[in-house]
Amino acid sequence: MATHANTAALIYDWNEKERTGPLLRRAPRFVDESIRDGIQSPSVRDPSIEQKMQLVRLMDRMGVQTVNLGLPGAGKRAQEDVERLLRFIVEEKLRITTNCAARTIASDITPIIEISQRVGVPIEVMTFIGSSPIRSYAEGWDNERLKKHTLEAVKLGVENGLPVGFVTEDTTRSHPKTLDVLFRTAIDAGAGRLVLCDTCGHATPDGLRSLLNFTRGVLRSMDMEDQIELDWHGHNDRGLALALGLFAFEWGFDRVHGCGLGIGERVGNTSMDLLLLNLYLLGQLDPRRHDLSCLVEYVEAVSEYTGVPIHPSYPLAGRDAFRTATGVHAAAIIKAEKTGDHELADRVYSSVPARVFGRQQQIEIGHYSGRSNVLYWLRAHGYEATDELVDRVFNFAKLQNHTLTTDEVKAVIGA
Repeated sequence: MATHANTAALIYDWNEKERTGPLLRRAPRFVDESIRDGIQSPSVRDPSIEQKMQLVRLMDRMGVQTVNLGLPGAGKRAQEDVERLLRFIVEEKLRITTNCAARTIASDITPIIEISQRVGVPIEVMTFIGSSPIRSYAEGWDNERLKKHTLEAVKLGVENGLPVGFVTEDTTRSHPKTLDVLFRTAIDAGAGRLVLCDTCGHATPDGLRSLLNFTRGVLRSMDMEDQIELDWHGHNDRGLALALGLFAFEWGFDRVHGCGLGIGERVGNTSMDLLLLNLYLLGQLDPRRHDLSCLVEYVEAVSEYTGVPIHPSYPLAGRDAFRTATGVHAAAIIKAEKTGDHELADRVYSSVPARVFGRQQQIEIGHYSGRSNVLYWLRAHGYEATDELVDRVFNFAKLQNHTLTTDEVKAVIGA
């Protein structure tokens, strides 16, 4: 755990109890989909180009390796945004690399090729096709058609000198015979990456592991296990996206995709910020590469630019993440603060060190509060905590059904 030695000694970490050897086989790498898959959410506002640039700056600072710049096949505006963002990355000499989404059709891939050639920077083509039987049935597709589109799309990107990742939509509900054919076709055509997708948020950890083992079996049979990289792209329909992203890294995927605040289609994608947070807490991020001091700023920017509010109880960036009005909890934090050990105060009732990310513990007053809450609040706000004043605020709070606002407490004090 990334904690002060004294505090760490006070925490028995069951997470490490039966672990032997390193958690991850290699340093984790990330693909941020916030300005592509993220803005496909029906509830978001498409950020301005300047806002997208700021998000890319923050991604680069946090050590995200790759950003998906969009889907140029969507139209003229999408193409203009992708080109401006690519030129911006070059001009600011950012470390982050780029990819773009494309259906397995020439009209989607050709704009990526043209933008890359104009700017003089390679863009990874992430060409996708629906591979599940339920999708094929709905669309009237057969495997021969899927194979033909896969072959033509991958070849088009490769023949124009671009790296190509082959994306099977709804991989976690696709038949192994179909995946075997499509994986082999894409690799034979020159794809250097397979992207396994939980497009409908269907997978459980068992499903992820089974799919990964199957895919590795195909690669071994082709003698390509060391040549082809694997990405995991998850959605959150069952609420498992973050856990599956962590498992994906632990079990050997090369990259995991995510979006800030977990935005995206339907219930959203893997939360990029929570993925980074957890890997930091697990000691798996190199601080020379990953500056997470701006992690909260990143989440707040995603929220502001897309119009998606941050839920009060959202981890790390939520209003209530480090806020309590419960007497027993507040008392423990207050006692810890009195020792002068800020890290102890951060961790006594939280697994996340607030100050590392620019947050701090907040003691409020409510109907579950004790007198210590009132004493702390009054002193923190510059009031003399007389017995009469403490009693007045405490008794008022006990009659309410909510946590008091600052204005409510001041009104009681003024009375």
